[in-house]
Amino acid sequence: MVTIEQYLDDLEERIDPEVEAALWAEWVGFVDGKFTGDIFSPRRVRVAPAKLVWPHVPVNDALDSYEAMALQQLGGCSSALAQGTSAVMAVRCNYGTGIIPTLFGAELFVMDLETDTLPTSVPLGGVESTTLAESLGKADTTKAAEAVKTLLDRGIPDLSMGLGGEVFEMARSYHRMFAPYPKIRRYVHLYHPDMQGPMDICELLWGSSLFVALIEAPDLVKQLLALVTETYIAYMKAWTELVPFAGEESVHWSLVHRGKIMLRDDSAMNLSPRMFDRFIKPYDGRLLKALGGGALHFCGRGDHYIASASTMEGLTAINMSQPEYNDMDVIFDHTVDQGLNIIGLDRDAAEAALARGRDLRGRVHCW
Repeated sequence: MVTIEQYLDDLEERIDPEVEAALWAEWVGFVDGKFTGDIFSPRRVRVAPAKLVWPHVPVNDALDSYEAMALQQLGGCSSALAQGTSAVMAVRCNYGTGIIPTLFGAELFVMDLETDTLPTSVPLGGVESTTLAESLGKADTTKAAEAVKTLLDRGIPDLSMGLGGEVFEMARSYHRMFAPYPKIRRYVHLYHPDMQGPMDICELLWGSSLFVALIEAPDLVKQLLALVTETYIAYMKAWTELVPFAGEESVHWSLVHRGKIMLRDDSAMNLSPRMFDRFIKPYDGRLLKALGGGALHFCGRGDHYIASASTMEGLTAINMSQPEYNDMDVIFDHTVDQGLNIIGLDRDAAEAALARGRDLRGRVHCW
């Protein structure tokens, strides 16, 4: 039976400091706005094939074992070396979107093994209905609102509750496993866990009736957003005691951006620009200011609020997963034209922009 140490030995032997330093220097140049080409997509100057067969570790197996999670995450690092990609080697404590919700007592919902998908959490008011349309049709936020009021009375929760303590222990496990391997310690980045964004967390806690509460109980929603934001800051400060940020640049999903955190605003696609300004921007802005700036990820459509989001102090880059749902010229107007990088963009979207004569200003990265 192959042990985790044998995989670590394999990775350590294959890491070439000269290759990794050169790749990092290219990324830093891009982050600094010094790249002059059309699409930033560097490659390692040499590949380093694995000497072992690295296994696929299912998500549910990784949730049950620190070593299995490390092996799952390090598999991506092995692939980056073997394929010579632009992916900076990186691992995380891979527990999904429920980390902050479970601090507040939300029940973890683990997916069936065959889905091989990260878990989520159950809203505090329970599962409201079978579909979003049915839930919104009921327009009944009472159950969830009462649960939220209880949270507000309790204040910032114990940071070791739910998945919170698991994340910290996984970070300690990485430190222990990596200790005998100087090249892994130097070139494999342990990046911060999936903290989502304040509104995303509120949706996970409240459930889909949150979108009714934005109209019916806006002050209560704002109180929850404020509590979630302060909890996020407290958790990240505890995280950085275990895993200090190393410099001005950070790695997330093997991408590099200026600043410390990667916010998620997936819920924002459901809100108008005015609601974004009222319920998302102030709390995202608080996090960027308190935690040293960073990048913003969103799924779905974001062109309707990007003009506002792009003005947040401390925002340096965006990552978007579905450009096909956006007017990309609007996105480019308020990102690359304003000195913000786009990282991890679908290559087809970037090439389509170039084909119609769009200047990407050397600020778009594609895999």
